[in-house]
Amino acid sequence: MARPITDDDRRRVRELHAQDKSRNEIAREISRSPSTVSKIAGQFDPPLSFDRAPQVEAATRVRTADLASRRANLATALQDDAERLRAQLWAPTIYGEFAGKEGHWQHVNLDQPRFVDQRQIVASVQTAVGTSLRLAPAEGGENAEQVRSMLGALGEALTHAAHDDQAHDDGGAAGG
Repeated sequence: MARPITDDDRRRVRELHAQDKSRNEIAREISRSPSTVSKIAGQFDPPLSFDRAPQVEAATRVRTADLASRRANLATALQDDAERLRAQLWAPTIYGEFAGKEGHWQHVNLDQPRFVDQRQIVASVQTAVGTSLRLAPAEGGENAEQVRSMLGALGEALTHAAHDDQAHDDGGAAGG
């Protein structure tokens, strides 16, 4: 048989609720089930509420802002990385490898990295810049497709106009 709810249980629930404790924290502290705590809370006038939606919403907003800031910082760092990597494309470098039957280390000073290494550098730069742009899109990035579409239409119109002028200058029927 369940233990009856006492006035002391009611007093403790009210006190702990006032301390902003959750229903489960109160239940653990008074050695009662969460459903018993809910039952006690519901008997008060007005009933005590354990609705934490406003706190959760505020915490979510803070977390979202924090993550956005961290993404922006990471995007900036990736741009810095891309610039440092790109500078390596034309910088003097030392190329070394183990060679020969005995596997001795040999190296040579080069004016710039080998072509294969330059390709890897370029690929790394592309990855860093692309990731940076995904983390923090460039301003106007959302409308880039609209801009391309508008420029394409303008280019077509200019091409048609140029053909019309050429046909008119050649004595053709087109143009006016």
